[in-house]
Amino acid sequence: MLVNQQIERWLIAQTAFSESAERPFVTLSYAQSWDGSITTRAGETLGLSGSESRRLTHQLRSLHDGILVGIGTVLTDDPQLTVREWDGHNPQPIVLDSGLRTPPTARLCQRKDKDCWLLTCLKPDGTFGGNAEIITLAGDDDGRVDLSAALQRLWEKGIRTLMVEGGSQVITAFLKAQLADALVLTIAPTLVGGYKGVGNLDLGCKSQLPQIRPLHSQMLGQDLIMWGNLHYREMAVA
Repeated sequence: MLVNQQIERWLIAQTAFSESAERPFVTLSYAQSWDGSITTRAGETLGLSGSESRRLTHQLRSLHDGILVGIGTVLTDDPQLTVREWDGHNPQPIVLDSGLRTPPTARLCQRKDKDCWLLTCLKPDGTFGGNAEIITLAGDDDGRVDLSAALQRLWEKGIRTLMVEGGSQVITAFLKAQLADALVLTIAPTLVGGYKGVGNLDLGCKSQLPQIRPLHSQMLGQDLIMWGNLHYREMAVA
């Protein structure tokens, strides 16, 4: 069976999770080099995926109700987050933007098919000029959008499956909050020595680190695709 078919069947089998959890099933999906880098340095773009892996990314988008990135990705890459290299529907574009820095000219805010949802801690002043729905949510202790509150709101708005593409701070935040349920990772045969996809999780020992099981892997073109469910050890309560 082709890797695309394997991953699609596996993802579809996970959808029952969201009904019991009453929040979207969250899939982390991104590309990195063999040494774990996603780019040379923060704020720069580096395309690592081969053509077959890019098609897989677009297939994964079509399998999710929503697709989420952080404001850093919007400012650096100005992505469209559409399904262009696969036959499927465009997921709802969503941006974690605590400080409401998304420019109205961003391509996500110029789409005609869907208004972008901006998740923020600020109340809009009514002057935003792009095609966006601004959703104000509670902030966490660091002044960023509270991820649990964000997922609850997305559930209320009909999002049952959510694909998170990055960047590094967003990926790390979902892992720290134990709110990422699955991982689809593209590993390109390249050494970069740059900016890592996963930052400091602030965990003290190996037993507390997120585990991927069962772990699946297969080559796709020149890239290695790895996927599986994420499991977390319950944190001890003092």
